[in-house]
Amino acid sequence: MRRFLVSFVLTLAKAASLAGEPSGASFPIPQVVSEATNTPPATTEPVGRPVGFVWIKPGTFLMGSSNTEAERGKNENPLTQVTLTRGFWMGRHEVNQAEFQLVMGGDRSQFKGETLPMESVSWFNATNYCRKLSLRERAAGHLPPGYAFRLPTEAEWEYACRAGKVSAFAFGSALSSTKANFNGNHPYGGGLKGPYVDMTTPVGSYPPNAWGLYDMHGNVWEWCLDWYGSYPGGEVTDPKGPINGFKRVVRGGNWFLMGRYCRSADRMYDFPGSKDPSLGFRVVLAQGE
Repeated sequence: MRRFLVSFVLTLAKAASLAGEPSGASFPIPQVVSEATNTPPATTEPVGRPVGFVWIKPGTFLMGSSNTEAERGKNENPLTQVTLTRGFWMGRHEVNQAEFQLVMGGDRSQFKGETLPMESVSWFNATNYCRKLSLRERAAGHLPPGYAFRLPTEAEWEYACRAGKVSAFAFGSALSSTKANFNGNHPYGGGLKGPYVDMTTPVGSYPPNAWGLYDMHGNVWEWCLDWYGSYPGGEVTDPKGPINGFKRVVRGGNWFLMGRYCRSADRMYDFPGSKDPSLGFRVVLAQGE
């Protein structure tokens, strides 16, 4: 059977010390080589896995929050049943500064450090990173046919963040600063007050969710692909948000906000040209883009 052969673009000696990665991990920019001439629909995980990525299988979940979730936002209604028919790989971490520099050749972050998340980055910067990475790897023959790097849709982001949970966070109904980088002076749901770091922290510094994704709560807002808009309610399949708009979705909260903004269902938005030390991103590798 033909298979995916997974390697990586570059190996950095210091990458093994990246917080949250197992000992001996490689620098997490994948190089995926496929011998296949035809790639089947991404409903089951292909053999092999890009370094630094997690396979997210297809599934159905409720997007938004229930009326009983404390401090919820009005824009988290109506609850919408979302079915994602294709699986995708999602970055285990937010894109860090070393990764961004390798692809884009520059770093405008306010807080400097190779393993810190790339921030002060606009939606345009983030999508351009995905485009350049896709072009480079495709030209080198390192991507399976029909695959590309991109930002996650809002639905993909929440699905991956929840990791099968319906609680306010992927690990329960409370948040304290032992679980995520946010303003620990304002925990959520009975979580204990803790230190306020007042800056970003290295990616992978806090426990991952059940699907192995780090920093889905806190650290930096993460740009999503979608324009911001209201939820449709009912049942939808593979939603991608409105066809146009003025602001793009950001998710996950950040290092200086209260715990309520780090909830799985919390939705925020910003102009796509905005650059702020609270704004970062992670990427997915998906079929059909």
